[in-house]
Amino acid sequence: MYDLIIRNATVVTEHGLLQADVGIADQQVLALAPELTESAREQIEAGGLHLFPGGVDPHMHCNEPGRTDWEGFATATAALAAGGMTSCIDMPLNAHPPTCTAAAFDLKLATLQANALIDVALWGGLVPGNLEDLAELAERGVVGFKAFMSTSGTDDFVAADDLTLYEGMRRAAQLGKIVAVHAENDRITGELARRAVSQGRRGIRDYLASRPIVAELEAIGRAILLASEAGCALHIVHVSSGAGVALVAEARARGVDVSCETCPHYLILTEDDVERIGALAKCAPPLRPAEEVAALWAHVQNGNLTMVSSDHSPAPPELKSGDDFFAIWGGISGCQSTLSLMLTEGYGRRNLSLPHLAELIAGSAARRFGLHPSKGQIAIGADADLALVDLGHEAELQVSDLRYRHQQSPYVGMPLRGRVVRTLVRGATVFSEGHVAPTRVGRYISIGSRP
Repeated sequence: MYDLIIRNATVVTEHGLLQADVGIADQQVLALAPELTESAREQIEAGGLHLFPGGVDPHMHCNEPGRTDWEGFATATAALAAGGMTSCIDMPLNAHPPTCTAAAFDLKLATLQANALIDVALWGGLVPGNLEDLAELAERGVVGFKAFMSTSGTDDFVAADDLTLYEGMRRAAQLGKIVAVHAENDRITGELARRAVSQGRRGIRDYLASRPIVAELEAIGRAILLASEAGCALHIVHVSSGAGVALVAEARARGVDVSCETCPHYLILTEDDVERIGALAKCAPPLRPAEEVAALWAHVQNGNLTMVSSDHSPAPPELKSGDDFFAIWGGISGCQSTLSLMLTEGYGRRNLSLPHLAELIAGSAARRFGLHPSKGQIAIGADADLALVDLGHEAELQVSDLRYRHQQSPYVGMPLRGRVVRTLVRGATVFSEGHVAPTRVGRYISIGSRP
């Protein structure tokens, strides 16, 4: 007897679409067949619905402990579940203290275990002065270490200078861990911002001009060089330009162990949208011209760009308002909408296949960061992390739909395709027909050293 059978679903697998029943027991997928004749304690009729592997968001800011008034595991993971996501990897900032020491990790872990609705892995931090802390973080199972090559926006997470980054990469290589970097040249962006502010130029276009693409490209190139010399696996977060992806692809072709991600906001919104939307669309790197959106999609289509994350970086409303655009918090709230945005733009408008889409938001991250084979796929023996989706449904995103602590997002009012009907984490329903389950079933995902 199965615990659950999902019947008559169109199953999105890495090999294609399959009309099948899915048998689940002991939190795993144990059967995938056209018609299961066995009985089950529970059955879900899924005719007319698509069954996706639960999404894996590798770049989240849940902000606990210390900044729960910005966001917390309870609200962030509820939003993820409502969007068909079943696993995420939380960044070491903007928690306070940030996850740069074993003691800070233990504080975050306790908060996660008490409040997470879905499964969560953790990034550790790489900052000046914490080189000796990396081993203890690795022992606790962090995915890897995140560093900023530019100002992070918070005083408690200091940018890594080149020596810190290089020595941290060497230590990460010894520990079998990956390093992720926010790649922008701080000297370029910082000086351009200082000039603009000193001249009283504090508007949207002034901010956009202060973070040019060349700052991203220089930092990506420098990070690749340092990682190559250190023998370290490298991941570039939220790449915003086609040329940035090309640098990563060229390095990978030379044998460098490097990957990158982009975000829905770089694939869908442009710098013109920042003027239309305002503070809710401010991020760093900033949104780019339409030709960069087209370039990123070209890299998605040709296989150079294989991963999409939300970079959900929320803040209270008072930090996302004001006349000084430089002073406004630079983060976008979007993790609930990743799947729907990609279905709307990628599948609906750019003919992206559903297996390709599932790879972008689930499979690629699971493999790169050590969650595979349990996560990121629908396969025998994998965790029953699943999202049932009505692809025929389209509606404007409403403020009342949002599960964030602060119900704000640049996507409000946008017509989105694909309604998440039900989300399951290891076979347990965490979201169904607009309702979040009351029981917190999320677990910490500990990641071993890379081979």
